[in-house]
Amino acid sequence: MATAVRPLLTAVYEKLTASAGLMAAVAGVYDEVPENVAFPYVSVGPLIEAPDDVHDRQGLDALLTVHVWSDQPGSAQAADIFAAVDAALDRQPLTVAGWTVVSVRHEQHQVLKDSDPSVRHINAQYRVRLGRAD
Repeated sequence: MATAVRPLLTAVYEKLTASAGLMAAVAGVYDEVPENVAFPYVSVGPLIEAPDDVHDRQGLDALLTVHVWSDQPGSAQAADIFAAVDAALDRQPLTVAGWTVVSVRHEQHQVLKDSDPSVRHINAQYRVRLGRAD
């Protein structure tokens, strides 16, 4: 089975960082969150892949989690940032090297309170269906 982990994570990172609205609202978008990062920020991952072959072509069904982190009281800031993430990803075109993207759909999200009571966290999942380009 071929994997789209690296090119899919790269494509999502590029899509999110190309969103002017999102980047105006956050300190950064991260795969690996640095120590002492400033709030608010977005982190990408984990990613789960499953084979989803069609006829004569290899396919993948990927479930990608995107996290929004905020230290503002209440959930308003996190919700606004999530809306910008969703506008950038849900049902939007995505270019993944070596793959044809069939669809990107927002599947679900949760608004959570972190173990640190000052931190708000939204965990959103996106289903990405891909077919091998070659």
